[in-house]
Amino acid sequence: MKIEIKNCCQCGSSEIDFSVPQGDNKPRYICQSCKFIHYQNPNIVAGCILEWEKKILLCKRAIEPRINFWTLPAGFLENEEPLEAGAARESIEEANAYSDDLRIFSIYSLIHISQIYIMYYGTLKDGKHSPGPEESFDTKLFSQDEIPWDDLAFPIITENLKLFYGQELSNKPHTGVVDKINNEYIITRN
Repeated sequence: MKIEIKNCCQCGSSEIDFSVPQGDNKPRYICQSCKFIHYQNPNIVAGCILEWEKKILLCKRAIEPRINFWTLPAGFLENEEPLEAGAARESIEEANAYSDDLRIFSIYSLIHISQIYIMYYGTLKDGKHSPGPEESFDTKLFSQDEIPWDDLAFPIITENLKLFYGQELSNKPHTGVVDKINNEYIITRN
C-alpha cells in the first residue's frame, strides 16, 4: 500500500518527485532539494495459532478494521523487535495468552496491502486467556467444528486455520501469496 509522500522527512521540502532513481528499477518518492529517496517497504505482521486441548484461541476484535470479527492474535512488528517476540507480544496484548513453545507455522505475502504475514504455532500456557483491554472484546477457545468461519476478520486468518486443520504440523512453514484482484481474494499456496 503506497503512501503518498508530500514532504521530505529529511529536509522538509515539498518538492517531491515520483520517479525511478538512477540505478533502481522502481519508482520512488525523491526529494528534489536534498535528493533523499523515500523507500516504502512491506509491513510485517506476526501472530500466533495457540492450541489448548485441541482447541484454537481466537480473539473478537475491538478495533477497526473488522471490529467484532474473530481473528488469531496478531499485529505489526515493532522496529528493533525480534519476530518471535513480536508474535508473543501480540498474543499477550490481544488475549493475555502465553506460550513457551512457539515455532513458525506459515509465511504469506499479502500483495494487495504490502504485508508479510508470519504466524507461529504453540501451546497455550495453562489454557489461560482473557481479552486484552484495548484490542479484544472477547477471547475463546474453539474446536474445529465451532470455528465461526463466516465471522473471521481476514482471508489470511481463514487460510491459516484451513492449513492448521488440513495438514500435519511440520518443521517446514507453509508459504503462499494472497492478492486481491477485482474485489476477489486469490490465495496461492507454495
